[in-house]
Amino acid sequence: MGFAASVDYEQLWQGACGHSPAHTPLGLILLDMGVLREDDLLRALQVQARQDGFLGDILVAHGLITQTQLTQALARQYGTSALTLAQEALPDPALIDRLGLHECLRLSCLPWQQMGGVTLIATARPAQFLRARAQLEGCFGPVALALIGEQDLHAAILKTRRNRLKLWAETCVSEAESCRRMQSRGFGNLLALACVTLASLALLAPRATVLVLTCIAAFFLLLSTLLKIAAAIAAHRHAPDVQVGPSPASARPAPKQPIISVLVPLYKEPRVISRLINRLSRLTWPRELLDILLVVEEHDHATRAALATHDLPRWMRVIVVPDAPLKTKPRALNYAMLFARGTIIGVYDAEDAPDPDQLHRVARCFQEGPDTLACVQGVLDFYNARTNWLSRCFAIEYATWFRIILPGMQRLGLAVPLGGTTLFFRREILESLGGWDAHNVTEDADLGIRLARHGYYTQLLGTVTQEEANCRALPWIKQRSRWLKGYAVTWLVHMRDPVQLWRQLGPWRFFGVQVLFLGTLVQFMLAPLLWTFWFMLLGFGHPLQDSFGAGVMLGFVAVFLVSEAVTIAVGYLALSTPEHRHLRLWLPSLHGYFPLAVLAVYKALWELIRAPFYWDKTAHGDHGAACDALQVARPRF
Repeated sequence: MGFAASVDYEQLWQGACGHSPAHTPLGLILLDMGVLREDDLLRALQVQARQDGFLGDILVAHGLITQTQLTQALARQYGTSALTLAQEALPDPALIDRLGLHECLRLSCLPWQQMGGVTLIATARPAQFLRARAQLEGCFGPVALALIGEQDLHAAILKTRRNRLKLWAETCVSEAESCRRMQSRGFGNLLALACVTLASLALLAPRATVLVLTCIAAFFLLLSTLLKIAAAIAAHRHAPDVQVGPSPASARPAPKQPIISVLVPLYKEPRVISRLINRLSRLTWPRELLDILLVVEEHDHATRAALATHDLPRWMRVIVVPDAPLKTKPRALNYAMLFARGTIIGVYDAEDAPDPDQLHRVARCFQEGPDTLACVQGVLDFYNARTNWLSRCFAIEYATWFRIILPGMQRLGLAVPLGGTTLFFRREILESLGGWDAHNVTEDADLGIRLARHGYYTQLLGTVTQEEANCRALPWIKQRSRWLKGYAVTWLVHMRDPVQLWRQLGPWRFFGVQVLFLGTLVQFMLAPLLWTFWFMLLGFGHPLQDSFGAGVMLGFVAVFLVSEAVTIAVGYLALSTPEHRHLRLWLPSLHGYFPLAVLAVYKALWELIRAPFYWDKTAHGDHGAACDALQVARPRF
């Protein structure tokens, strides 16, 4: 048969017919097996009363029993036998397809094979089998229960349906909302033709072309400046997020705490593994409710070898993503989510150092929020902001974005583009949208717009995750070019049908998407035209001053100067915490920082034509010790 010879067919048949004996409590079985002490069992039962978890998971998470002991005890409790995976005993793929691959993973129930009209169902969680029994019998007829370890269950699925899992991870977002159509050579040719046409116009009618492009640049600069002002006002007129703490005694009983799965995608990150494990170990969320998945590519041998040298805690596991030509962070996230246990799905990056109490605050935010709250976004900061000028400017930009612009956009009712890390989702909502677009190199911003299109909203939460700032110019430009390319891709995807986007978002949020995505791209692409106004201010005149009257030219200058002043003022407000005030002296130097993004946007445009899905990897690990040695309190709102 291929599974363990200890399988008792009479027990399996009794299970199929519903004649299995009354279940002895799991704790008593473990005591009888001699693998658990009575006082440990009592403490575990007290913990279970407060949480949304299984007793076995609590015991395993705290190292009181092993996974093998739990499987054996569950087999005794349910009067059945345990299966062991063998190479010649794979489950029947036709049975898996009948139930559905995703349903198998959701239920942790794997139809193994049929014997005399009875379908053997292997599960790592028999309680879920009992809850789903009617569904399983509706699909297969009489069913029998057998126990299998979760690792073996996943391995069996991978061996039988590996290619389908790979395909799903790349195509789970509907084609109408995905950018994968852009892989065609026709898209690149069309974009190249548009660039050639614009260059031809500039050669044939340079004055008229420059005039039109300058007007466009000034228009979007004005809109962006007004949005910054509105966001700053909105962010400071509202009280900051209330600090989450224990409920008062008079309040209603707190709901049971959920299981939180955190996905940490790793790619060519062997240097950060030790620090990453230490930082994640500082999280104070109960270990039995913590499910951290370290997601690594199959052919990333260096990172896998680094992980293999560590004895990972029981609440942390490695998920190996099958190799494929497309290697992107969102593809890895989609794949890993299939194996996550939690009802809340979080994302960290490899270099992240989150606040220890962060998951407590996130869980409370979801519990107190409405059903339409789909995502909680934390604040990102840098632990190496003092390294050099570039890191200081990057820290100023992040402080402005996460402490002023994004909170202001949320309070203005605009769609919020997500950051790439410290994101937490209601799992059912995330799955209903198909997860992340595997082909989009800014999958976070894209997902934020998709959430808004489907009627959900994102909550900004004042909990901080520190990460590593890019401190060198060339890596910074590469990283920023990927972000800007992703902005372009996201805008093109969602503007395929502008009328539908207008209907889904409404006029106000539709306007916000145009200013944020299209406006950002236009400003960086046409920034050299705006810089010419510095020459005018220095008394050198302006090439367009003969085309416009003095009043119009003064208007252009006013927009330009006001935008510069607003950037400095908003940055000053964002740097109000004691940990950031030292950066205020560096605000004027932003004039030399943002021009780097002009180089990045032209690199992004070239890649959009040649390789729209190319992921320019950002290296990490150079400054991690700065975070681990940091003793001061992390900044708050």
